[in-house]
Amino acid sequence: MSRLSENLMAGRERTRPSPEFSLDERRILLRIAHESILSSFTDKSLPPEPASPRLVEPRGVFTTLYLQRGLRGCVGYAMPVAPLYRAVAETARAAAFEDSRFWPVTKDEAPQLEVSLSVLSRLFTIHPEDVEIGRHGLVVALGAHRGLLLPQVAIECNWDRETFLDQTCRKAGLPVDAWRKGATLEAFTAEVFGDSNQPL
Repeated sequence: MSRLSENLMAGRERTRPSPEFSLDERRILLRIAHESILSSFTDKSLPPEPASPRLVEPRGVFTTLYLQRGLRGCVGYAMPVAPLYRAVAETARAAAFEDSRFWPVTKDEAPQLEVSLSVLSRLFTIHPEDVEIGRHGLVVALGAHRGLLLPQVAIECNWDRETFLDQTCRKAGLPVDAWRKGATLEAFTAEVFGDSNQPL
């Protein structure tokens, strides 16, 4: 492992917050994601509102789908526009059937999907020098352009802080140095969990 990778891993361990959601709450949300996708092929209704107060709070969330370890779709809400359980159901279904990068998930594929959820905190203004790799996701906006990258992207790509800022600008369709030249910079944290890392 390179020194950069070691430093990024160490930073992630230092900055990882205590889990907000219990094991049961995580399992409920993952089940909702799967059932939302499967319900598109059946007459089964979506799961009812869960009892946990945390799961009915409005939160941003991204749902990422994998098939045989390959990305199969990812859709999310950066803003808290719906109760969390409903946002999970809606983004899971959208990731399966509306991600323009992929063909819609088939009935045969649906039971094989692995789900990963990234539940977002509320956005907050941040200075570039305060961005922590592995802890913060970023939103860069300027005019009609807006781009978002999740916290784990910087870790997976072995990016340092400036590269992460540059790439978030690129995601927004802006020059990579827009974060230095007037673009709005906001951050969020994310609690990430999924099928592949159970038990949690």
